Amino acid sequence: QDNRISIWSVGDLGNVGLNSEYQGEPQLLCDIRHNGDVMDMQFLDQERIVVASSTGTVTVFRHHQNNQTLSANQRWEKAHYHVGQDTSCGGAACTGVICNNPEIVTVGEDGRINVFRADQKDAVRTIDNADSSTLHAVTFLRTTEILTVNSIGQLKIWDLRQQRNEPSQIFSLTGDRVPLHCVDRHPNQQHIVATGGQDGMLSIWDIRQGTMPVSLLNAHEAEMWEVHFHPSNPDHLFTCSEDGSLWHWDTSTDVSEKPSFLHQGGRSTTYFSHNTVNQSVISAWLSNDPTKDRMEITNLIPNQTLSVNSLDVLGPCLVYGTDAEAIYVNRQLFA
Repeated sequence: QDNRISIWSVGDLGNVGLNSEYQGEPQLLCDIRHNGDVMDMQFLDQERIVVASSTGTVTVFRHHQNNQTLSANQRWEKAHYHVGQDTSCGGAACTGVICNNPEIVTVGEDGRINVFRADQKDAVRTIDNADSSTLHAVTFLRTTEILTVNSIGQLKIWDLRQQRNEPSQIFSLTGDRVPLHCVDRHPNQQHIVATGGQDGMLSIWDIRQGTMPVSLLNAHEAEMWEVHFHPSNPDHLFTCSEDGSLWHWDTSTDVSEKPSFLHQGGRSTTYFSHNTVNQSVISAWLSNDPTKDRMEITNLIPNQTLSVNSLDVLGPCLVYGTDAEAIYVNRQLFA
């Protein structure tokens, strides 16, 4: 009922003890009340955090580092709403937010897409009926293009330079309209996109070709809540799920040099090929010759039973939050 945005310090990376144990407990630096459930949040820059609320409001909070306080810097009330923005009834949940300073893009249960600018009171652009179903997540493809995923298994590309309110491309999962919950774009190869959804499958798409995923990989036993390519090592991908697992997908290994491995806790082993000569040209995520190679998958939290709701990754650090009301920081991803 009572929600807060909190800023934590998780200790200095430099303070490593003898057993690679990190010194210092995480410390709560400051927090501030938040109206509604926190659906998503993103740093806009070093000081500002954009937060999506279940009330439909989008707030920019500023972190004042000199005195460790948080304040609401800017607020777009009912950026998402079902009936009318000015009626007394509640807004529609804002389900996702993505920032590319100064631009902020939000999506919501109302099927609406908003483009805000950090220092402008009104939306720069609103696509009112962007989708007839709930939009669950959004990410930038390029500075002028965004990708959205919705509750009927579709991935859509929107060109923000175009005035028309239609997607420039629509991709969809075949057959069942499985809701998609999360999307991420490969940091170097912008045509490669990963999505996950209600059935726990990981889908890899090549948006240059076809309208269906290049590969569907058996993954979690329940909803996949978040998918992230490692920003600087994109051969590594991370997914987390309602089933309490957090998987590290590694396509960087050359199996001929390693002993055989079986993947832990999953439903199937997926084979992938590698072309080491053209490593930079042919991404391991897109190859599908099963004879040469396979990817390695590790469940980073094998005994967890509660949902892993969110994750993020930067350098050697992985941070994730679970239904155990706890935040975990794993600092030895590539140990």
